[in-house]
Amino acid sequence: MRTKSKIEKYSMKKYSTLNHSHEIRKCLLPALLFFGIGNSSFAQKEVKKVVKSDEQWRVVLSPDQFNVTRKKGTERVFTGEFWNHHDHGVYSCICCGQALFVSEHKFDSGTGWPSFYKPVQQSNVEEVNDQGHGMLRTEVVCSRCDAHLGHVFDDGPLPTGLRYCINSASLTFKKE
Repeated sequence: MRTKSKIEKYSMKKYSTLNHSHEIRKCLLPALLFFGIGNSSFAQKEVKKVVKSDEQWRVVLSPDQFNVTRKKGTERVFTGEFWNHHDHGVYSCICCGQALFVSEHKFDSGTGWPSFYKPVQQSNVEEVNDQGHGMLRTEVVCSRCDAHLGHVFDDGPLPTGLRYCINSASLTFKKE
């Protein structure tokens, strides 16, 4: 494990006390990327959007995958394929294959859904305000095909303080 510099430790300490997830991402992410903590091997220089009709998606996705990724559904707690998955490898979008998360960033949040403290590359996911179900949350979607993945919360572990709570139905896994 790499030892953090004094600047990195200061940045983590200073920004880990922020309460609002948007403020954490706004302040902490540039520092993490500047210090090379991000994994550039999965970086996308230019995201080419994948666009299909619902009928085309129904042909390639199971009913559960279609409901979660295209209709913003949520799988039942503790039922998904990856909530208790511990193999090493890469989690990619079930719809377009874009790399989203790696096992090294996965942790047991106790929620019953796969949880990660950061995506493999920030540009591979987009965050959208979600006011559904009478709550204000931040939805996470694939930046390449707009598949609904789950939501991000500000109650995760260091180094980011974030918890990307992701539906297993939106993911595929390639073991390393």
